[in-house]
Amino acid sequence: MKNKRLVILGAGESGVGTAILGKQKGYEVFVSDFGKIKEAYKEVLRDNGLDWEEGGHTETKILDADVVMKSPGIPDTAAIVDQLRAKGVQVISEIEFASKYTNATIVGITGSNGKTTTASLTYALLKDGLNVGLGGNIGKSFAELVSEGNYKNYVLELSSFQLDGIETFAPHIAVLTNLSPDHLDRYEYDYKKYIASKFRITMNQTEDDYFIYDGDDPDIKNWLDSHEIKAKKLPFSLQREVQEGACIKDNNILLTIDNTQHTMPIAQLGLQGQHNTKNAMAATTVATLLKIRKATIRECLESFQGVEHRLEKVLKINNVMYINDSKATNVNATFYALDSMETPTVWIVGGVDKGNDYTQLLPLVNEKVKAIICLGVDNEKIKQSFGNIVDLMVETAGMEEAVKVAYKIAERNDTVLLSPACASFDLFENYEDRGRQFKNAIRNL
Repeated sequence: MKNKRLVILGAGESGVGTAILGKQKGYEVFVSDFGKIKEAYKEVLRDNGLDWEEGGHTETKILDADVVMKSPGIPDTAAIVDQLRAKGVQVISEIEFASKYTNATIVGITGSNGKTTTASLTYALLKDGLNVGLGGNIGKSFAELVSEGNYKNYVLELSSFQLDGIETFAPHIAVLTNLSPDHLDRYEYDYKKYIASKFRITMNQTEDDYFIYDGDDPDIKNWLDSHEIKAKKLPFSLQREVQEGACIKDNNILLTIDNTQHTMPIAQLGLQGQHNTKNAMAATTVATLLKIRKATIRECLESFQGVEHRLEKVLKINNVMYINDSKATNVNATFYALDSMETPTVWIVGGVDKGNDYTQLLPLVNEKVKAIICLGVDNEKIKQSFGNIVDLMVETAGMEEAVKVAYKIAERNDTVLLSPACASFDLFENYEDRGRQFKNAIRNL
């Protein structure tokens, strides 16, 4: 009997990880990337003796697939995906493919913002007591981790694109950090479709599973009011007391699960700010469900310093603090960043607009921002939204120029904040590249 044919579209982290796992599981594997494949990934493909192509798709080699793994960056509307679906070929995400080959306990974390911080913090809370791997949309792909076969537990950061391609995937614990409009260019500019995509994380859960979510988020509440889910619901809230889940009482995080209460003082959290309190509540709920010792949770929450490119303090020069928030790829993330500024701010913003609505930022910009530096190929919308609010707005063509302009504008006790509210693909490879270029430019001042 001939081996099943696995075709992989896209040779990034998820594609190459799936190729390794597919070969290990006896599939005949073919990898096809419409663009250029990075040299590091080519090496992995060669070392594993895998068949691949770049710079276009050879239809005959793709359409005879038994199953296709589509990388999250490729939209469902791509011509080759339409052709596969018309032929009745199963098209899934790497998360779906890899989940078939592990019996581990899976914690899946999604949301418009905070998912990387929450996933990193959850992993930090679990790793002393459990055998656990961290992956998905952060670090290594889930498929590669599964191929290594070392873990009994996984913490996975999951994007809506990864969830779009699942059919049976069911995390034992699902976390939805929050909802705000993002990636609407991939959802026909329909926010409801994006919300439905995020809630796919719970669609295959059973009564024995848990769904942890922001109980203050109106979009989450509305969806739960009109849809049934089977998993046990555990909200976290800063605004009200909850019977089950996490809330704030007397400056403590109060967590109630199965009538047992646990407390943790907020003042001792390593990460400050309301959104980080929520991230801590979500992560603590997961750790408690997985029986991590209270003392371990407390120590870890106190020492955790956050993730790179998320409100990361870079340097202080002439009493001006430079902060890298390159991970803010949507308006809501930038809202948190501006909200946490305590000194006059020079704000570097811009990139690929995904259908952004900047109105929610207007009061914060009015209150905190003294100058705006546009960093993007097309800055029209930013100029229209904030032109009347700030006295100074400068357009720049790249990161080095943006940082030099910020250096000239900023005065003692100001903050220079890179928080783009946009995707990075016009001038940079990704948000990490953007953040690193920002840090390098500051060090070269």
